[in-house]
Amino acid sequence: MALQKFIIERDIPKVGTFEREQLRQAAAKSNDVLRQLGPDIQWVESYVADNKTFCVYLAKDEAIIRKHAEISGFPATKITEVKKMIDPTTAAS
Repeated sequence: MALQKFIIERDIPKVGTFEREQLRQAAAKSNDVLRQLGPDIQWVESYVADNKTFCVYLAKDEAIIRKHAEISGFPATKITEVKKMIDPTTAAS
């Protein structure tokens, strides 16, 4: 089964003020849970804002993302499946 792309919005107070070591620890914790869950979920990247993160994941379904959130302790406030992608080259004919 092909993995789908999801954007996960996580409400994490003051995450934008976290030091590098705090972010490293959070990433390590997430990676540990991902290893436990196996190949049906992959973390691509995350964007850190003031009080939330926006994470890009590949996953078989929303349920495994919720399981990752439950085990890791990182909230999955909103999960959105990406249906299509566009970029500046989409405008080319």
